[in-house]
Amino acid sequence: MLMVFLSACEQQKEHTAPAILDRDSVPVMTTMGVNTLISDSGVMKYRIITEEWKINQNLHTPRWIFEKAIFLEQFDEKFKPQTYIQADTAYYYTEKRLWELRGRVHVKTSDGLVYDSEQLYWDERMKKLYSNTFSRLVTPERSLQGSYFWSNETMTKYYVSNSKGSFEKGIMDKEDDGGTNAGPDTLKGMMRPQATPVRRSTSSNR
Repeated sequence: MLMVFLSACEQQKEHTAPAILDRDSVPVMTTMGVNTLISDSGVMKYRIITEEWKINQNLHTPRWIFEKAIFLEQFDEKFKPQTYIQADTAYYYTEKRLWELRGRVHVKTSDGLVYDSEQLYWDERMKKLYSNTFSRLVTPERSLQGSYFWSNETMTKYYVSNSKGSFEKGIMDKEDDGGTNAGPDTLKGMMRPQATPVRRSTSSNR
């Protein structure tokens, strides 16, 4: 009888295990086939084109996630296309207002500057772009490559260290000399015909 009683007590013992899915890994919203405009203080800043856009506010650092490639079109104050950015993967950290672009990062400006790297950061608060990986920069006048890259948001001033190229490393102030306007002609074919404006504050809180 004693053995039966102990067996019954053991059967009542409850075993628990952690949940299979981590809440932090589940996005709040997923949107497919995206072509949308992003505004800041009522001014259109850039266009996002991507096959998949995930928004995850549960992570320690809330972010937008683009794992199926991304195309960004940046505008100037007059809503004129200024810079085109492509990457295999991208993350936008909403609280920091920081873009992290990874994999075959390709940037082209409207005056003919071309930049390529495997990783690039775009800090919207500081209005700068930078990379700690090998970078290659080509303009209609010169070419440069090095292990560290920095530029202002419009890429009219830039710096490359540990460089090899056709000019000495340093900050290059580019003059508005009417350079080759190659950006819109070569990349605009990737854009979809329609776009829905999205306010930054609304997008980051969904």
